[in-house]
Amino acid sequence: MASVSSLADEVSCPICQGTLREPVTVDCGHNYCRACLTRYCEIPGPDPNEPLHCPLCKEPFRPGGFRPNWQLASVVENIERLTLVSTLGSDQEDVCQEHGEKIYFFCEDDEAQLCVVCREAQEHQAHTVRFLDEAAGPYREQIQKCLECLRREREEIQRIQSRENQRIQVLLCQVATKRQKVIFEFARLSQFLEEQQSVLLAELEKLDGDILKQRDVFDALVSEETCRFSTLVAELEEKLGRPARELLTDVRSTLIRSETRKCRKPEAVSQELGQRIRDFPHRVLPLRREVTTFLEKLCFELDYEPAPISLDPQTSHPKLLLSEDHRRAQFSYKWQNSPDNSQRFDRATCVLAHGGFTEGRHTWMVMVDLAHGGSCTVGVVREDVKRKGELKLRPEEGVWAVRLAWGFVSALGSFPMRLALQEQPRQVRVTLDYEVGWVTFVNAVSQEPIYTFTTSFTQKVFPFFGLWGRGSSFSLSP
Repeated sequence: MASVSSLADEVSCPICQGTLREPVTVDCGHNYCRACLTRYCEIPGPDPNEPLHCPLCKEPFRPGGFRPNWQLASVVENIERLTLVSTLGSDQEDVCQEHGEKIYFFCEDDEAQLCVVCREAQEHQAHTVRFLDEAAGPYREQIQKCLECLRREREEIQRIQSRENQRIQVLLCQVATKRQKVIFEFARLSQFLEEQQSVLLAELEKLDGDILKQRDVFDALVSEETCRFSTLVAELEEKLGRPARELLTDVRSTLIRSETRKCRKPEAVSQELGQRIRDFPHRVLPLRREVTTFLEKLCFELDYEPAPISLDPQTSHPKLLLSEDHRRAQFSYKWQNSPDNSQRFDRATCVLAHGGFTEGRHTWMVMVDLAHGGSCTVGVVREDVKRKGELKLRPEEGVWAVRLAWGFVSALGSFPMRLALQEQPRQVRVTLDYEVGWVTFVNAVSQEPIYTFTTSFTQKVFPFFGLWGRGSSFSLSP
């Protein structure tokens, strides 16, 4: 009786504290009586525009998003029936139907409950026969272990549901944010861009719908799993509360069904849908190039001023030969007699420019000569960039640069990306917008955009140059 009562407590409504009536589930997964939740939604809050929150976990939910939980309603009905049966009880002594004698024994081999006469029968002489309480002990332990396992599995399912619902909310917010960015990007452009905007918004809407659809499928699966485990828990708890004779009736088959029940651990968001969301920015890249070209040209003509930069010999690697005016560098396999200091690169064959920038918009021109092969790296770096040991050329290390090699150009992002350009640049214009966080590279001859890094600067940044290969060199335009 105690186990049935504790199970009944688990299907009580958090609002009225009574047994759930017409249970409904809200977005966060908690269940309430339909009438209780309806009254709760009708109570006005201090802010009419504030969304409703779950009374238990305070997660927001949609007023029209109630989902009837038929499985839970069935569980409630079964619990009430079990409670009624438990209260009726039975004072009759258990007796053998064949001999009319009281049952004292249990045959392990036949799973049969025996009286004294049955015990002495020939068919049970070679069997293992125990007193009822003695035989029930090991089964009670197995049932208890099975119950604990099932409860853990049920809790795991509930934790998965809570975590996945949070992921869904995050993804929905990300999609909403991307939608606003798309609207902003397309607001000032031509009919062509408006058509592309419609395409992208339609895809976002489909993502939105697919997320919600997968959420509904996930919730249904979680409810089904929870109902199945709750039914098994209820059956075992009811079995555990019975007398030994009733407990031993079909006990093995009950345990087998319970022990072989494995929990399916679903995911709310499929890998394919997650990949589609991650890949969405790539759909915007062609449009970004169009907008970036327009903005670069306009900003360059109105705002950018040529930066009179020169190379800093205190930072130059010993394999770089600098001209007297510090505006040209050439790679050499012969090490220069350069005194070591904390500012000098000792492994990466690189050099920085004097000065550096903490604000404003600046541009400078780099002429590259790779007639004898090799490569040249051009970009900007943070003031605290690593000078000693191996330098990884990527934004995470404070480097935003492109590499011009014999026959190809690469953007040195988190993973180097080979760029498809119409021609190999020989003169590169580098523009820096510190406040906006743009580092842009353009072919200064053809005006073809090469690449643009977008970041957020928090330290002083310096023009950065690197060389590798005999005879490779670069010079700064006056």
